Amino acid sequence: MSREKLHLTVAAIVCFEHKFLLVEEIDKLTGKRVLNQPAGHVEQDEDLLSAAKRELFEETGLTLEPSAWLGISQLTAANGHRYVRLNVVFEPATLPVQYQPQDSDILALHWYGATELANAGLPLRSRLVSDAITLYNDGVRLPLSLIQPTR
Repeated sequence: MSREKLHLTVAAIVCFEHKFLLVEEIDKLTGKRVLNQPAGHVEQDEDLLSAAKRELFEETGLTLEPSAWLGISQLTAANGHRYVRLNVVFEPATLPVQYQPQDSDILALHWYGATELANAGLPLRSRLVSDAITLYNDGVRLPLSLIQPTR
């Protein structure tokens, strides 16, 4: 596999009052509306946690601090690209009254409980979405100190 097909990504797993924040977007491969966690590529000069916080802000308008991480997920997508994804947990005690996506690619924001996702009416972008929710609900929480800062 060429390096052009290997992608380092981050996802913000936001849980508030037992519901998960998902973004509605268009899947670039299928052209269909899908649900995903706020997620995206790590920029060249960016550390992993900063990337997760940036993606969260860009896709939701929320500025939150991470509390833990769930580990690393991997997926070989239908386009033949391999995605390596760090799942970062955000568990806010409160939320602002108003927040909205800063990125025009995000069509809407949705809050779903884990069991509500099956009836959401939209497919998940990939199995990485449900896998992260399962890990969270299984109680997986890795300390942020295990992610070494960029030096």
